[in-house]
Amino acid sequence: MPLWLIYHPEGTFTSDAKEALAAEITSIYTAVGLPAFYVVINFISLPNSSIFVGGRNPPPEKPFIRFSVDHIAVHLGGDVKRQAGITARIETKLKPHIADRGYDYEFHVDETPRELWRINGFIPPPLTSVGRRTRDDKPDFEIRVV
Repeated sequence: MPLWLIYHPEGTFTSDAKEALAAEITSIYTAVGLPAFYVVINFISLPNSSIFVGGRNPPPEKPFIRFSVDHIAVHLGGDVKRQAGITARIETKLKPHIADRGYDYEFHVDETPRELWRINGFIPPPLTSVGRRTRDDKPDFEIRVV
C-alpha cells in the first residue's frame, strides 16, 4: 500500500485539484498492477503560518508542499535503478500539479515492512498471489487477523 501524506498551506488545492492529483498519483501504482484501493492519499491542510523551510515561512504566493510517501505492498530492495524509476515517475506525475504552478516541494519515500500492514484486519496476500483478487476495486482477502 502506498500511503501519501501531502502537507500544504490552506487554500493551495481546490477539491478538483486534489482529485486530479490523487488520480495521477494512483496511476503510478495501477500502471504496475497494484489495485487502486491499495493507494491512500491524505491532503493535510496547514495554516501558512505553520509551515517553515530553513527557519523561514514561505510566501503565500509560492507555497511549499511536502510529500511523505510510505511504500508497504512492494519494496524496491535497494535497487538503484528501480529507485530512480519510481522517483522519476513521481516527478512526472507531480509536475503539472505542483512544479508547473510554481510551487516549491519536496518528497521522500520510506519502505515499511509488509509484516506491519493490515487492511480491515486482513493480512494482504503477496502481490503476485492468486489471493489478491478484487471485486469493485475492494479487497477480497482470505486470512483475517483476530
